Amino acid sequence: MPRLLVVHHSPTPSVVALTEAVVAGASDDAIEGVEVVVRAALEADADDVLAADGFLLGTPANFGYMSGALKHFFDTIFLQAGGALSDDGSAAAADGGPKPYGLYVHGRYDTTGAVRSVQAIVGALSWRQAAPVLEVLGDVGEAERESAYDLGGTLAALVMG
Repeated sequence: MPRLLVVHHSPTPSVVALTEAVVAGASDDAIEGVEVVVRAALEADADDVLAADGFLLGTPANFGYMSGALKHFFDTIFLQAGGALSDDGSAAAADGGPKPYGLYVHGRYDTTGAVRSVQAIVGALSWRQAAPVLEVLGDVGEAERESAYDLGGTLAALVMG
């Protein structure tokens, strides 16, 4: 059965709301035969990543960067999950077939640095961006929840095939 891994750091009500909506969308009744596995960023490991066919990543924007918890996740799984670095230590294209991923980021004022930091690391994994990044500033309302729901459904449908 195809598996969609949701890795998130949801320390605020706003990110919790987005995570709940993403998971609900990925678990929509129209999605058949996809196992949705949800892991907090500090609990996810390389085995979770290796068993997954697609990924949803969620983080707050903290001081112009992804959360420390999501960064820890990447640091922990990078080499075991097929991450590749060039001789100079910069990201290199990873081997293996690309797996789809989606990203949602919440910030009070800006999400640019957080998005850039995640995309830099994911660029060195065998993952491909499969949907536009969901960037939410300020309060999370119904429109933002619907966008998160759609993101979850989109990634689950891609994994479903």
